Amino acid sequence: MGINLSSTPLFAGIAAEEIGSLLQCLQAQECTYRKGDVILPEGTVTENMGVVLSGMAIISCVDIWGNSSILGNVAPGAVFAEAYACIPEEPLRITVSAAEDTTVLFLNIGRILSTCTNACPFHTKLVHNLLTVCAHKSLQLSKKILHTSPKSIRGRLMSYFSECAKHSGCNTFLLPYDRQQLADYLGVERSAMCHELSKMQKDGLIAYERKRITLQT
Repeated sequence: MGINLSSTPLFAGIAAEEIGSLLQCLQAQECTYRKGDVILPEGTVTENMGVVLSGMAIISCVDIWGNSSILGNVAPGAVFAEAYACIPEEPLRITVSAAEDTTVLFLNIGRILSTCTNACPFHTKLVHNLLTVCAHKSLQLSKKILHTSPKSIRGRLMSYFSECAKHSGCNTFLLPYDRQQLADYLGVERSAMCHELSKMQKDGLIAYERKRITLQT
């Protein structure tokens, strides 16, 4: 595994030596994907949530005209598809794909939410952690709505950059997206966004080099 599971939000408070038994109880499965592979396609149903162990997953959706929108990324230690797994008859309205070579640990939600026959003391902790993770996901969605509410491209960029700076604790930070992914996330056209980035740099608002952004204050 690429990460120490006990350091992840889902397994917080569960000792490393207990995680092995817990994964066996949950019949967890580890899968590896190459960059560009689809992990979970839109339209399918799933009873499993995924935990990214290494690499990066991208959550996206495509409308009937083929326009793609990036909803977010899933870094190592983070989870995806937990809401759909809780309602297994609900088809996915999203696509989960590998942004780079990625390893995922799949956990069956039914086994997480059901009482463990072995009365594992850490099972209840896992359910509590899952609820906390879902709450954080709800907050992330609220942030995306906040970043896409400004009408101008500059307004959307500055809203997102401000959040990134607050999160990193520094005016210089690395974006988790490339240019196309950032444009999709903010719901704007890529060339128009790149043009606006150049204007913002000329106006002295930001300095950037590839994914590195510095806010000028």
